[in-house]
Amino acid sequence: MDVSFILIILLFGTVATYFVGDKWASKAALLFSAAAFAATLYVMYRYNMGITVDYVQAWISKPRVVLNFKADGISLAMVALTTALTPIIVLTSFGNMFPKTKSFYALILFMAFAMVGTFLSADGLVYYIFWELSLIPIYFIALIWGSGDTESRKKAVVKFFIYTFAGSLFMLISFIYLYTKTNSFLITNLYNAELSETEQFWIFLGFFLAYAIKIPIIPFHTWQANVYQKAPAAGTMLLSGIMLKMALYSIIRWQLPITPQAAAEYKYIVIAFCIAGVIYGSILALKQTDLKKLLAYSSLAHVGLIAAGTYTLTIDGLRGAFLQMIAHGFVVVGLFYAAEVIERRYHTTTISEMGGIRTQAPKFASMFMILVMASVALPLTFNFIGEFEVLYSLAQTNIWFGVLGGTTIILGAFYMLRMFQHVMLGDKGTKVFADITTGETFTFVLIVGVLLFFGVYPRPITDFITPALQEALLHINQI
Repeated sequence: MDVSFILIILLFGTVATYFVGDKWASKAALLFSAAAFAATLYVMYRYNMGITVDYVQAWISKPRVVLNFKADGISLAMVALTTALTPIIVLTSFGNMFPKTKSFYALILFMAFAMVGTFLSADGLVYYIFWELSLIPIYFIALIWGSGDTESRKKAVVKFFIYTFAGSLFMLISFIYLYTKTNSFLITNLYNAELSETEQFWIFLGFFLAYAIKIPIIPFHTWQANVYQKAPAAGTMLLSGIMLKMALYSIIRWQLPITPQAAAEYKYIVIAFCIAGVIYGSILALKQTDLKKLLAYSSLAHVGLIAAGTYTLTIDGLRGAFLQMIAHGFVVVGLFYAAEVIERRYHTTTISEMGGIRTQAPKFASMFMILVMASVALPLTFNFIGEFEVLYSLAQTNIWFGVLGGTTIILGAFYMLRMFQHVMLGDKGTKVFADITTGETFTFVLIVGVLLFFGVYPRPITDFITPALQEALLHINQI
């Protein structure tokens, strides 16, 4: 079995979920997403045993395009994150009634298929195709099943589509130019492209625009909060939990090794933008009165810190960024699921209309509290490991980057704990809040279990990703 089997399961699952009809669509989506995760674990096992799990097949002769799916520690880690979170996201949707259910769940699986393809692709054009394919399902998920009035939802989703699509065109132009230099889209050939200082600058910039919009890094963030608020919970989880990781992963896989000289020359400027996003996102989160918007700006602050770690060009920064990507994926899905549970019962996401939940739903309050603590990187939670390494790498680069980046811990603790106080504590009189069901408890336990287990024992992940990160760093430092 090679990595293409994971893609086949997800693609076949997309078609099967659509054709089984509305009644069985959710169960089919859960079955196929769980099967994809099981296949991922088996592929990772074979990879650890030294068995080749890459897939290589010639596709187009002119231009030369190869279906090359590369498996190493970092690509498989991101595939594992995708295939682990997809069944969880499907589970979180079981409490909702959707029109056109089969289309909704089929789109979730198709998006997982596109994201897995993005993480595995080692041919630039194939990578770009999967990158763009992932945009289609989230566009329709947010547009058709989103909340709010139709006009504002359309406006937010179209802005998101145009921003991300336009940014991706700069990346495509970069790949086309690289092809003229190497006569290949294969990543190994692009790493060895002989580029002048000026060429590296423009290619670095082309990739940066695509990734900065997707992450997002300020000032390219203006689409994010509205889309996170308007999209259904599953769409927001896909965006924040997995999709933005495509860009963070791609910085390490594509941008930095292809343009190492430009990366070294402009790293201080880019890190400054990322740190500005940390502070800006935290300040905006402090001012929010809507729970989903608060979580959106909190995510903006956290991913800004992750992006800063990738651009330090150090092993600590790269490893910390990867650990934080995985941890952030689980914690942000958990937090948006908690917001969804509250919205199901209160029919609002306005913080001022909440309160008194802890006394009525102690199980839910306990799960929510653990997620909040993980979000603010409390020691013994998974988020602490990655955030500590990222801050350490920033301090190595420039002490002020470490100090300013650390504001995400202080400000994050303040706005998250204040939010918890307003939402969960106090007294709202006659408002009834039923405690979480068995299915909801199971979903929360899965998420919390991952955050606590790897917070105590992160070694399996660090050992798995470090060799691939060291290899990437060799290409990045070839200046």
